[in-house]
Amino acid sequence: MLKIALAGVGGISGAHISAWEAMEDVELTAICDIRPEQTGKYPEKRRYTDFDEMLEKEDIDILDICLPTYLHADFAVRAMEKGINVICEKPVSLKREDVARVYGAAEKNNVKFMTAQVLRFWPEYEIIKKIYDENTYGKLLSGSMTRLGCYPKWSWDGWMMDEKRSGLVPFDLHIHDLDFMVYAFGKPKKSVNFRAKRSDQDYINAVYEFDGFFITSEASWYASPYPFSAGFLFQFENAVAAFENGVMTIYERGGKVFSPIGGSGGDTGDIGLPASNAYANEIRYFTDCVKSGNIPDRVKPDELETVLDILECL
Repeated sequence: MLKIALAGVGGISGAHISAWEAMEDVELTAICDIRPEQTGKYPEKRRYTDFDEMLEKEDIDILDICLPTYLHADFAVRAMEKGINVICEKPVSLKREDVARVYGAAEKNNVKFMTAQVLRFWPEYEIIKKIYDENTYGKLLSGSMTRLGCYPKWSWDGWMMDEKRSGLVPFDLHIHDLDFMVYAFGKPKKSVNFRAKRSDQDYINAVYEFDGFFITSEASWYASPYPFSAGFLFQFENAVAAFENGVMTIYERGGKVFSPIGGSGGDTGDIGLPASNAYANEIRYFTDCVKSGNIPDRVKPDELETVLDILECL
């Protein structure tokens, strides 16, 4: 059974911890956060406030990094230098050169590393890539992707509102949709970007041009308490695929309308996927790569570099 440790018991860690706990072939044994009140939520785990102490005292097969962005690369390298496999929350860094540094450390120390770009494992987004790759509904003509919410004033030490530590909306929020575009469709030919950036809010509207189609993307941290929402709409020659209010629907040219995601009891068509937890999917995938010795190349370093290059221009 693989021994798991997790660093950073903040907002996203809850999705990771529940995924680890649901797996039968791993054991989440230790957690670390400089705030003891955070680790105190998990009294059954061995709890640390010092990262290096945890690495020294624990026998760790996989480290899950859920720390603030600006700490990702350094903490990942420190763990890999001790022979520990690492899965790290996105983005790997705000700096392009850190991609080569972390993947180089993985190769040098004969361990596995993966940046957890979760949309690559999200069922609704997986279906878009599948029908695009297989030309199920003809050519893709246009797309729109949204990821909107309010300013994260809740973050520890205000780090998310500090551009030098989080990169703000481009690196924390917009990166999800841009990473999926690069993964599913390749590098955009060009883009046109608009941004409304102030001390208390940040909004981006970007249009990415590909061969034969374009995708408009919006991402925001509004100053007002706008509820978080994320979705998409892709126009193919013979269908429209929409993900709205948490439900994906495909509208075929001939009039058929159905949800391609199972779990609701309805028609899932011929391209259906089971309803599943994307965070659990990415963690399961990485764990299987560690167990088999395979490189977790569903997230490729050159694609991560492409994304960071584009974000630098926003």
